[in-house]
Formats: sequence, C-alpha cells, structure tokens
Amino acid sequence: MMETSSLIGTRHLAAVKERVNQALTEIRPFLQADGGDISLEEVNQDGVVRVRLHGACSTCSMVAMTMKAGVEEAIKRAAPEVVKVEAVN
Repeated sequence: MMETSSLIGTRHLAAVKERVNQALTEIRPFLQADGGDISLEEVNQDGVVRVRLHGACSTCSMVAMTMKAGVEEAIKRAAPEVVKVEAVN
C-alpha cells in the first residue's frame, strides 16, 4: 500500500538522494570555479530538495539564476520526482 500524503516512498527516497547527489557532483566543478560549493541538506518525501550554497555562491548576486537554471535543472533532470529545490542558509 502506498502513502498518498507523500510523493516519494520511504524505500525510493534513498535512490532519489543518490541521484540528487550525483547531479550535485556534476555541477560542483562549475560552482568551485567561481569560489563556491554546494551540499545536500535534505530530500524529503514531498519531493522537496534543500541545498546549502557555500563560499562565493552564498553571497553572489546571481544566486537566483544559479539555483533555477543550474542547480534545480540538474537535480530535476536526474530525479524527476523532485518538485522543488530550495537553498537554505
């Protein structure tokens, strides 16, 4: 029986986290080239991913574009179950 309150089942959550981490590994060199980095904070069963930007990326004026066009796009391509990507402080 599948829970209707969550989009990602508990057993499937580990696989989604792995794919999200792989996506972050692929984009990390671009962020590091600009003096920044990124880490995964959480993937929850509602399909929300929370990431933390580090270094220059945390204060960059282009952070919104980086999140939308870079990070979110890469994560959703790797894990279509993800519905939202948020940056945490």
